[in-house]
Amino acid sequence: MASTIKNQLILNVLKEEQVPQNNIIVVGIGGVGMACAITVLTKDLADELALVDVIEDKLKGEMMDLQHGSLFLKTPKIVSGKDYSVTANSQLVIVMAGVHQQEGESRLNLVLHSVNIFKFIIPNIVKYSPNCKLLIVSNPVDILTYVAWKLSGFPKNRVIGGGCNVDSARFGYLMGERLGVHSSSCHGWVLGEHGDSSVPVRSGVNLAGVSLKNVNPQIGTDADSENWKQVHKQVVESAYEVIKLKGYTSWAIDLSVEDLAESIMKNLRRLHPISTMIKGLYSINEDVFLSVPCILGQNGISDVVKVNLNPEEESHLKKSADALWGIQKELQF
Repeated sequence: MASTIKNQLILNVLKEEQVPQNNIIVVGIGGVGMACAITVLTKDLADELALVDVIEDKLKGEMMDLQHGSLFLKTPKIVSGKDYSVTANSQLVIVMAGVHQQEGESRLNLVLHSVNIFKFIIPNIVKYSPNCKLLIVSNPVDILTYVAWKLSGFPKNRVIGGGCNVDSARFGYLMGERLGVHSSSCHGWVLGEHGDSSVPVRSGVNLAGVSLKNVNPQIGTDADSENWKQVHKQVVESAYEVIKLKGYTSWAIDLSVEDLAESIMKNLRRLHPISTMIKGLYSINEDVFLSVPCILGQNGISDVVKVNLNPEEESHLKKSADALWGIQKELQF
């Protein structure tokens, strides 16, 4: 048999089984999922990226399109499949699949459709990657993180909701616009539900360690002549506005997901306002997931920072928890 070009060019000196060490899976390849895939690839976070979806033609096309750009990337392997076997032994599974939020539709209305999707997705992920971290991005994210936790049987540290990481980023951007400072230097935490009832922790809002509340004690109240209360209102409304203008949100949420993925894959132990099970904190006695500052690393969420909330903030958080539990307790698993 004639020798192949490969055999003439390359002398094999080691028979090796190529097992990826740092593989990331993206489940759901709509506009949001593919934007997430791009940010993961451009940040070189994985040595294998796998895409999973039910629409096989689009899935194969997206995979091929990314593979053809391999020259410009540092990720050696990009694969895809409808079958979850392509997700085997993954370190991190990012779940973007779900039902698109329509203009004017609240995140909570999406629950029942998405729960049925998760009943298929989560057991398949667990089957092939029993030791992975689950990062849930699908909305309503706090409820679906709870659903993923219940369906997976994973310990709570390995089930993470993207939560208010993006809300806090929006808050920082809007704060920076007012002050003429880059958003990375503007510190303000938005906690609680990723949604309409999120809570801005005004006492912690600062620039270079200087509390804005010390500069203006009226900040965030109706008596504030600069109307800083509007900043959080804009955070809540901004997603709805983007959906109205372009049909869906993608870039900010995907940059936020990449930020979280980097903390996990590189074990950075950075603080993020992300959704975790907070039963036992802030007078909350039910199994609800809400965003609080969490230390995020290779094992998922290892620690939670106990924020001193004022009575009004704590009341808002409790109200969110009650609203989420009102929906969760009706869910059938």
